[in-house]
Amino acid sequence: MTDKTADKTDATDYSQTLFLPQTEFPMRAGLPQREPELLARWAKMDLYRKLREAGKGRDRFVLHDGPPYANGNIHIGHALNKVLKDLVTRSQQMLGFDSNYVPGWDCHGLPIEWKIEEQYRAKGLNKDDVDVVEFRKECRTFAEHWVSVQREEFKRLGVEGDWDDPYLTMAFPAEAQIAREIMKFAETGQLYRGSKPVMWSVVEKTALAEAEVEYEEHTSDTVFVAFPVIKAPVFRLQGIEPEKYSGGPTEQDVADSKLHTAVMRSSIVIWTTTPWTMPGNRAISFSRKIAYGVYRVTAAPENNWAKVGATYILAKNLAESVFKAAKAEAFELVMDLPGEQLAGLTCAHPLRGHGYDFDVPLLDGDHVTDEAGTGFVHTAPGHGREDFDVWMSNGRQLAERGIETRIPYTVDADGRFTQDAPGFEGAQVITDKGEKGNANEVVIKALAASGNLVARGRLKHQYPHSWRSKKPVIFRNTPQWFIAMDKAVDTLGNRTLREVALGAIKDTQWVPAAGENRINGMIANRPDWVVSRQRAWGVPITVFVAKESKEILVDAKVNAAIAEAFEAEGADAWFTDTDGARFLKPFGYDPAQYERVTDVLDVWFDSGSTHAFTLEKRADLRARRRGDGGNDRVMYLEGSDQHRGWFHSSLLESCGTRGRAPYDIVLTHGFCLDEKGEKMSKSKGNVTAPQDIIKDSGADILRLWVAAADYSDDLRIGKEILKTFVETYRKLRNTMRWMLGTLAHFSEDIRVAEIQTMPELERLMLHRLAEIGPQVEEAYRTYDYKKVVTLLSQFMNTELSAFYFDVRKDALYCDPLSSHVRKSALTVVDHLFRCLTTWLAPILVFTAEEAWLERYPEQKTLDGSVHLELFAQAPAAWLDSELAERWGKIRKVRRVVTGALELERAAKRLGSSLEAAPQVFVSDPDLLAALSGADLAEISITSAIRVESGEGPTDAVRLPEVPGVAVVPHRADGVKCARSWRYFDPATADPAYPTVTPRDAKALRELGRGAA
Repeated sequence: MTDKTADKTDATDYSQTLFLPQTEFPMRAGLPQREPELLARWAKMDLYRKLREAGKGRDRFVLHDGPPYANGNIHIGHALNKVLKDLVTRSQQMLGFDSNYVPGWDCHGLPIEWKIEEQYRAKGLNKDDVDVVEFRKECRTFAEHWVSVQREEFKRLGVEGDWDDPYLTMAFPAEAQIAREIMKFAETGQLYRGSKPVMWSVVEKTALAEAEVEYEEHTSDTVFVAFPVIKAPVFRLQGIEPEKYSGGPTEQDVADSKLHTAVMRSSIVIWTTTPWTMPGNRAISFSRKIAYGVYRVTAAPENNWAKVGATYILAKNLAESVFKAAKAEAFELVMDLPGEQLAGLTCAHPLRGHGYDFDVPLLDGDHVTDEAGTGFVHTAPGHGREDFDVWMSNGRQLAERGIETRIPYTVDADGRFTQDAPGFEGAQVITDKGEKGNANEVVIKALAASGNLVARGRLKHQYPHSWRSKKPVIFRNTPQWFIAMDKAVDTLGNRTLREVALGAIKDTQWVPAAGENRINGMIANRPDWVVSRQRAWGVPITVFVAKESKEILVDAKVNAAIAEAFEAEGADAWFTDTDGARFLKPFGYDPAQYERVTDVLDVWFDSGSTHAFTLEKRADLRARRRGDGGNDRVMYLEGSDQHRGWFHSSLLESCGTRGRAPYDIVLTHGFCLDEKGEKMSKSKGNVTAPQDIIKDSGADILRLWVAAADYSDDLRIGKEILKTFVETYRKLRNTMRWMLGTLAHFSEDIRVAEIQTMPELERLMLHRLAEIGPQVEEAYRTYDYKKVVTLLSQFMNTELSAFYFDVRKDALYCDPLSSHVRKSALTVVDHLFRCLTTWLAPILVFTAEEAWLERYPEQKTLDGSVHLELFAQAPAAWLDSELAERWGKIRKVRRVVTGALELERAAKRLGSSLEAAPQVFVSDPDLLAALSGADLAEISITSAIRVESGEGPTDAVRLPEVPGVAVVPHRADGVKCARSWRYFDPATADPAYPTVTPRDAKALRELGRGAA
C-alpha cells in the first residue's frame, strides 16, 4: 500500500477506511517565518531559566564565551562559532549536566577607538582636542549599540543563553575586576616597566600584540652593507683562548700572521630588508656553527659599489649569491675562517664619522643561519625581538668591553627618526597614512656616500600589518609595561609564569589534540607579555610609580580604593583623577612624588581576565573543578587563531594569578571559506552572510551545515553547498512528518509493552535504536557533531524511510484495529520519534521543537519544550545481535528482489511492486536458512513471492555484491484489492467484501463498514 488513496474507478472509496498519516506539521518548513514564532515562545516561557531549574543539582558543564568584538554586524565566522557553542551547551544539558552559557562582549580597545576617530576625521575634528572622558563615553555608546545589534543576531541563530544578563568588559564591575587582576601582578612583582622592541602601528599610534597582526605581501628595500673590522683579538683568531696561551709565539708574532692581517683589512657584510634600522645598529650576530671565509673582489664594473680589491667576510654557502647581488664579475677565497674564531671581533659602524662612532661587537646568536643573506645578522636591539634578546643576554660581557648597552630610541611614535639617529632626524619610516616614508632612501644614500654600501635591491615577502588599519607596522623600541614570563614568584610556588602555564597546558583536554602542541610551542618561546597600550578606551594600568626610585607603589588600601571607585564609576574614575590625589592623599602619599600611569591595558588582558568576573563572580557559573575535588568542567571554544589570542591570554592571566588554567577543555574550529576554498572578501563578491541564509532558508539550515562540517579544519560554504543541506534537511523533516502523521493513530492503550511479543522487524528497529543511541551520545560527549548528523541521516533516510517505513506502510494503513503487527509498529514509531527528536534537538533546535509540540500539544500550555528533556534512552535490553545478523542476510536477498523489480519498472513491464510475484532462487545455504519463517513478500512489498533452493536460470537477475541469489520477475496472479492494492485470489475473498483481501475485509468489519 502507498500513500495514495484508492483507485478512482472503484465503486467504493475506501480511502476513508485507511489509517493514513494525519498531521498539521507542514511538508514545507517555512523556517524563516516559523523560527521567530518559536523564539518568541521561548522568550515568553523563559526557557533559559527553566533550563537552569532543570539542571539544579547536576554536575556543571560551563562553556565560557570568548567575547566577540562589539563593532559591527555578525559574519559567517561568528555564526559558526556561536552555533558550535550552542551545540555544545544544548547537548551537554541533554546528556545530564547543568550546562550554562552566558554570552559576553569585548568592548574596549583600538577597533572601537578607530571607529570614533574615523567619525571625528569625517567631521574635521581632532581626537586630541576632546576631553578623554568624553571620548570614552562616545566609545561606550558605540559599543552599547553594537552589543544590542549582535545580541539579536545571535539569538536569531537559535542560540540559548542568558541574553538578558551577558557579561561586558566595559561594565563597571568588570572594569574593577580587570584592575584588580593587573594590580595582583604588580603586587607579586611580575609587572614591570621596561624598554623593548614591540610591533608599533604608526597609523594607530599604539603597540600591537601578535594576535592583532596579520601578514600580507609587501615589497621592501634591501641592502648589503659592509662593516669594516677594526679590532681582531689575535688569540681568538688563532683559536686559542687567552687564558690557555703560554709560551710559544709572542703576541706580536701572531698579530703579524696572515690571518690577522686579512681579517683586519676586511669588512663583515650584512643584509637587511629594513635599511631604516641601520641607525639603530649596535652589533652583528654570527654563528659558531657556520663556516665563513675571507673573500676578495677580483673583477667588477667601473664605479661598482663592490670594488676590485675589496675584502669581505661571508658565509661560504652564501658568498656566490652575495657577489652576484653586488654585481662582482669575479672573486676569490682568500682563506677559510671558522665561525668559532669570530668571537671578540669588533667593527666600525658603516656611518662612522657621522655620529655613529661607537664600536660594533660581534655576538654569537642561535638565530643566525646560512640559508639566506650573508651569514651575519644586522642587530638593532631596538627594532627586533631576536636582536633585543641577543643584545640583552650579552649585556655583562658588553659592559666589560666598555660598550654602551643603552638601547636607543631611534624612531618615535609618528614613525620619525629622533635625535638618536644623527643626520636623519625627522625622516619618516611610515607616514600617518601608512605609506612608505623617506627614511630608507636617506639612509641608503648615506651608506653609499660612506663607501660601505655593497648592493641594494627589492624583495616581495610577507610582512606584518595591523589587522585593523591594514597598514604595515614597524618594530620600535618603546617604554612599555610587561608581565615577566621567567621570574620565579612565591605565590606560584617559586615557579615562573612560563613553567606554570606549560604545566597547565598538559592538564587541559585539547580538541582537536593538535592544539596542545600548537599552544605549547607558543608559550615555550614567547617573550615577556606586553600589556600596555597608548590609547584611551580601555582599563588603565592602575599603578603609581615613585618618581625617584621608579618603584611601583604596592599598597592594599590604595588598590582597594581604586577598585571600589571603578565598581561605582567605571574606569573613568582613573582619568578624572588627573594627579592621582584621590587615591594617594587619603593614605598619606604625596601625589607630587608619584607618576600616575596613563597607558591602558591590552584588550587581550581584558578578555584574558573574563574568568575572574564571570566564572568566579556568578553563582550559576561557579564550578567545582577537578582541582577543587569536584566533577564540574569549564570549556573555552574559539577559532584556531585563539591559541595566540584568547586561549593564550586567559592561560597566562589565570596561571599568573591563580596558578592554573581557567579551563579544563579547549575546543578549536577552523575558518569559513567560500566554495572554492578561498578567503571571503566583499571585493571578490564571495561572502556568504548568515543573515541571508536565515532570510532565505532558516537558521536550522545554517545549524545543520555547522553540525555536519569537520570543524577541526577550515569550512567551505556557499549557495551550492547550502543546497545540499536544504535537501538533507528536507529528507529529515519528511521522515519526522511521516512519523507524526502515523502517530495520529497511536494511543497509550494500544502500546505493546512486551518487546519479545513484537514481530521480528519491529524488534530489529528497536535493536538499531539501542545500537545507535550510545553512539549518538558518545559523539555528543566528544563534540563529534558530524558523526551525529551522519548516524541520524543514514538511519532516518536509509533504514527508516527507504526500508522500515516502506515495508510497514501496508500494515499501518490497512491492518485491522486489532492487528498486533500494527500496534507493534505504532509502538516502535513512538519510540523512534522520541529518540530521534531529542537526538536532533541540539542541532535542529527549531524543527525539533516544532515536531515535539505537534506530537505533545499539551506541552504548549504547560510551557514544555524538547530542550528541557534529556536524550531519550533506548534500553540495552533491546539489543539482539543474532536477530540483526539474520536480518542483515534477509535484506541482502531483498536487495536483489528490489533490483529486479526496478529493472521491470524501467522497462515498463511493471508499475507498482505489488503487481509482482517474483521467483527467488537461493543457492547460499546461510541466506536460505535466514529466510525461513520470514514473509519475504511483505518485506519486498510484493503481492506474493516464491523462494526456491538453487542457482536459478541463467537469465535471472543477479547482483555481483550478493552472490548466491537470483530473481525471476513474474506478474502477480489474481485481482487487485480495492483497498490495499495487493493482488489476491478472488476465491479467498470474504463474500461480504468480494473486492478486498480477507485481511482488509477484517479491517472493514472492525471499523463497522458495510460490504461493498
